[in-house]
Amino acid sequence: MTVEHQLADWRNQALTLENQVNQTVIGLNPLVRHLITAVFARGHILLEGNVGVGKTTLLRALARGLGGQYQRIEGTIDLMPSDLIYYTYLDRNAKPCVDPGPLLAHGDQLSTFFFNEINRARPQVHSLLLRVMAERSVSAFNTEFQLPNVQVFADRNRVEREETFELPAAARDRFLMEIKIDPPNDDALLDQLMFDSRYHDVDKLIENVEPGLIAHYQLNDIAHLIQQAVIASPALRKYALALWKATSNPQQFGINLDDVDMPQLLHAGVSPRGMSYLIRAAKVRAWLQNRTALFPEDLQAVFPVIMMHRLFLNPSYAYRKDELLPQLVSGILNQIAAP
Repeated sequence: MTVEHQLADWRNQALTLENQVNQTVIGLNPLVRHLITAVFARGHILLEGNVGVGKTTLLRALARGLGGQYQRIEGTIDLMPSDLIYYTYLDRNAKPCVDPGPLLAHGDQLSTFFFNEINRARPQVHSLLLRVMAERSVSAFNTEFQLPNVQVFADRNRVEREETFELPAAARDRFLMEIKIDPPNDDALLDQLMFDSRYHDVDKLIENVEPGLIAHYQLNDIAHLIQQAVIASPALRKYALALWKATSNPQQFGINLDDVDMPQLLHAGVSPRGMSYLIRAAKVRAWLQNRTALFPEDLQAVFPVIMMHRLFLNPSYAYRKDELLPQLVSGILNQIAAP
C-alpha cells in the first residue's frame, strides 16, 4: 500500500472516531477536533473546566476508540510518585505483596493515561509525570520500562484552589494543548443533557464508540508519515516565524492592548518546543482537511490552544491573564499578515 493510501485510510478512521465521539459527548465539536489532532500529533493534553462538564466521559470515549489500555488516577494531596509505580498490600495469608501501579500495570500496551485533578498532586508527582511525558519511559525496580504509545491527558479543576499546587511553567510546556471546557450554552443541547436518559448512563453511552477503531500501536508511525507528507512553503515558513517572534515582542509588530505597557507585559514568550508543537498540530489539521500543503488557517486554528499557556505575563499583569492572554493571541493573529 502506498503512503497516500495509508494516509487516506487513517484519515477515514480518524474522522470516523471524531464523529462517534461527537455523538457521545454533544456540544464539544471544536474540542473533539483538537483532541483528534493531538492524538495524531502525539502530544499530551491538559484540560481545564468545572466539575461535571464531561471531561472524564470525553476521555473514556476517546480511549475506547484508540484501543490499547486505559488507566486513570486521581490527584490527591497525599499522592506520592511511588503510587504511580507500585502499590503494596497484604494477601489473604498476611504476606506483604507488591504489584505494579497504574503506569506499569499494562507495560507497553498502555495507551491512554488520565490524571484527574492534576493540580491536587504534589510537585514530586508532577516531576515523575514530566519524565513519562517527555521520554515515554520510567525507571523502577532497577529496570527501565518503556511506554512507547502512552498519551497523557490531565485535567485541572478551576473551581477549588485550596490544597492545590499550580503546575510550573516547565510542566505546562510539556502539554501540546491546554483546553478549557465549558458546558454548552445552547438551550436544545442543555435540554438533551437533562432529559435524554441516554446521557445519564456513562458506561452505556460510551459503548457508541467502536472499541479499538484506531490501532494505537501504529500511531507513532502514522504520525511520522503525516509530518513528512505535509509540506510548508517558504512563505508559510516566514509567516510562522513572524508569529513566533510576535509572542516575545508583540509591540514590534504593532500589537497594543488597552491599559497595558506592552514592553512590560511579557515575562517570557513561546519556547522552540512550543513552535515545533504548533507546526506538528497544524500539519495534522491539514491532513484531516485532505491536504498535503500547510495553509495559514491551519496554524491559526490551533494557535490559541497551543500558545495561550506558553505566554507568561509579568507579575504586574498576571492577575489579568484571563483577560489579557486571549486579547494578545487574537492581536497576534490579526496583526501578522498571512501569505
